[in-house]
Amino acid sequence: MSHVNTVDPLPHFQSVAAASAQGGSADDILKALDPALDAVFGHKLYTGLLYHGPEVGVERYYSNQPETYLVGGRKPPNDKPWTQQLLVEGHPYIGYDADDIREVFFDHEIIFSLGCEAILNIPVAHKGMVLGTLNILHEAGWYSEDDIPTALVFAGLAVPAFIELSEAV
Repeated sequence: MSHVNTVDPLPHFQSVAAASAQGGSADDILKALDPALDAVFGHKLYTGLLYHGPEVGVERYYSNQPETYLVGGRKPPNDKPWTQQLLVEGHPYIGYDADDIREVFFDHEIIFSLGCEAILNIPVAHKGMVLGTLNILHEAGWYSEDDIPTALVFAGLAVPAFIELSEAV
């Protein structure tokens, strides 16, 4: 089951831009992205991860389900093609079903327990470097290649948050 994107993303881009302009903190921007991404794409789980480099991996800075996916939780680096595609080359990744999730994520059973079997990982990049990712998850088959252009605009709006988080480390 795939969602059909019929929602105009412009008001949601504007709400995230306003959060950046008015409050401007990383938390403000990551929180504003939650309802915006949900309205445009739909998600059961949304996280924002800061990329610390190939030796350290990623660290969670935002989660809409903090009781299951704690802020501050880390995922170690892995040698999967996913890492090269998303974190090195800066290309989005879509996991379409449970097999895709199982292949990439060691915590797939937790992901499945939330009713999620599809993922859209969106790289947040600045000056040619991936700073982190926005990650939205839903039921199998939910995301498609058609979602990528709009998702990348949201990633661009997230850049100030990830610059702030990177500088704080």
